[in-house]
Amino acid sequence: MAEASPRSAPAAESDPKPVCIVCLGMAGSGKTTFVQRLNAHLHERRKPPYTINLDPAVRELPYPANIDICDTIDYKSVMKDYSMGPNGAIVTSLNLFATRFDQVLAYVERQQRERARHVLIDTPGQIEVFTWSASGAIITESLAASFPTVVAYIIDTPRCANPVTFMSNMLYACSILYRTKLPFVVVLNKTDVIDPKFAIEWMRDFDAFHAALAAETSYVSGLARSMALVLDEFYQNLSCVGVSAALGGACIDEFFSAVDAARVEYETVYRPQIERLKRERDRDEETAKRRQLERLRRDMGRGEEVAMTVGSEEGEGEGPIPTGGDGFQIDLDGGEN
Repeated sequence: MAEASPRSAPAAESDPKPVCIVCLGMAGSGKTTFVQRLNAHLHERRKPPYTINLDPAVRELPYPANIDICDTIDYKSVMKDYSMGPNGAIVTSLNLFATRFDQVLAYVERQQRERARHVLIDTPGQIEVFTWSASGAIITESLAASFPTVVAYIIDTPRCANPVTFMSNMLYACSILYRTKLPFVVVLNKTDVIDPKFAIEWMRDFDAFHAALAAETSYVSGLARSMALVLDEFYQNLSCVGVSAALGGACIDEFFSAVDAARVEYETVYRPQIERLKRERDRDEETAKRRQLERLRRDMGRGEEVAMTVGSEEGEGEGPIPTGGDGFQIDLDGGEN
């Protein structure tokens, strides 16, 4: 037994870290159902994932969550105690949860020893309360600093049949990509309702999207044409997969293939950037500490100079001490003059 522990420790350290999949998407896009499908698929492959729910307003989860924000924070109590509406309570709940997110990271690190390969993270239905809040940034940056992290942006494909709505979704996807600075996979969900080929064609062929916009007569169509030119570069290296969270099937395997490619991208592109930014931040903090130390030393030196000056002034003159009167002095020997 004494020799088993040293032998097993290097093997655990050589195991690859689990990849964290942060599922984002508009309300009603099917994020929770998608996480449930991924969870079921991995269990079928005998590769159970580690699931985390960050939606404090959900009433019932269709999958077993290893970490559930609802277990630690009462969403309705937050609304009552802080006199907030639904969205404000969600943001406040995430802020409270983010203060202890280091404990979540410790649990995720433990999965490396238990051979878990995927960490599924379900986010609130209101996408903006996570993507644009301080707590959402803390959570994503903390995960990306410790583990390979991939953002899965789930899109409601039937709603994107309109080219203007499709452009709105792509603009939001672009903003999330540049905010998180993480590998990005666009998931065209609900392919059992409509074939996503039209959306993939619009991303790959600008002329096809321009022709679809020709039927639009609203003033927004002109803006959409201009934005399509801007997003053309965004589409070049964008990974896109059509899936059906309700039916599953081979499309889920395609998604995990995209996740594997995104993990390689994280290791080769994003991780060096994160490490460079960390080194720069540490260097700036060290420089600031050094400046504070030098300022403290200067202040202490000035204090010593002042003390020496005061001491020398007190020691000057051993004669009679003037009292401020008109020539009236008190002799140190006790006599009066």
